[in-house]
Amino acid sequence: MPPKFDPSHVVDVFVRVTGGEVGAASSLAPKIGPLGLSPKKIGEDIAKETAKDWKGLRVTVKLTVQNRQAKVTVVPSAAALVIKALKEPERDRKKTKNIKHSGNISLDDVIEIAKVMRERSMAKDLSGTVKEILGTCVSVGCTVDGKDPKDLQQEITDGDVEIPQD
Repeated sequence: MPPKFDPSHVVDVFVRVTGGEVGAASSLAPKIGPLGLSPKKIGEDIAKETAKDWKGLRVTVKLTVQNRQAKVTVVPSAAALVIKALKEPERDRKKTKNIKHSGNISLDDVIEIAKVMRERSMAKDLSGTVKEILGTCVSVGCTVDGKDPKDLQQEITDGDVEIPQD
């Protein structure tokens, strides 16, 4: 028989959702049902939390559950931050498919994203994290300061572009 459920125990649940949309309760139920929470209510809380900043983007959400109360925090991925920095107009997920993110962002934006991602990065210093974000820019398909992100990575490695060591 499983041990008795401790209500003061803190549980973290990570879920990938589309910002601003109420996800299917059936996808949330197996994760949060055993914790004694209503999947429908949690889905609405997630939609409310992600609606203002992350509308239409796929983001990871962390649910911190204690005493049958869930606290929602958004844990954005590097790709979500890059796409948000492109400042593209919001799109309807059901109508527009396979969108190309062919915009341009500044190196300062990349450095800001790197500072946000710093604690989750495996790099030794900030320049390594900036290179990781530039790699994400390659996969998203955008340019940085009008240049190919791969060229910028090489310039950082060669020492031509200086990254602050904050």
